[in-house]
Amino acid sequence: MAACGCPDGGYANSERANRGIGLTLTGMAEWWSIEVFDSQIQAALSWKDSYRNQLVESAITSGAVEWAWTEHRHGVLFEVCFPDELRWQAFRDLPGVQAALDAVPDPVNGLLVYRGRGGGAGARSPRRPKPSAGAGALELPEPEAERVFDLTVAELSDRAARQAASRSAVNL
Repeated sequence: MAACGCPDGGYANSERANRGIGLTLTGMAEWWSIEVFDSQIQAALSWKDSYRNQLVESAITSGAVEWAWTEHRHGVLFEVCFPDELRWQAFRDLPGVQAALDAVPDPVNGLLVYRGRGGGAGARSPRRPKPSAGAGALELPEPEAERVFDLTVAELSDRAARQAASRSAVNL
């Protein structure tokens, strides 16, 4: 398997960096994603047009081996593959990258930066099995027999019995 987990060294619709710069991959390379959502109509596309060259140039100079831009109906996604986490951190710490992230149309609710490819990247480790949501999820206790109260027969409490006895003594 070649860089970034693909057999031929690339993904569909991706751009590859020039690998002739003496970069060797010793471990598994990792994808990182910067996702920008629209706060207004086409705001994310305008952001991409403004910062695309700056982000790609910064990624290349930081050692990125592959990158891809994806436009979706809610914004844009910049995916970049680095040979290790140290190069990713070097990329993130560059002033140009910080400026691009600060210029996102909605920096509070419209920016996600995360490890993995956008959307369904999945976790780095296998998921643990979750409990079944169906009939086998939890065994319910067996229903208990209903308690039946006979309300036609009433017993008096000790206090009520004494009061009734005192009333009957007064009436005699």
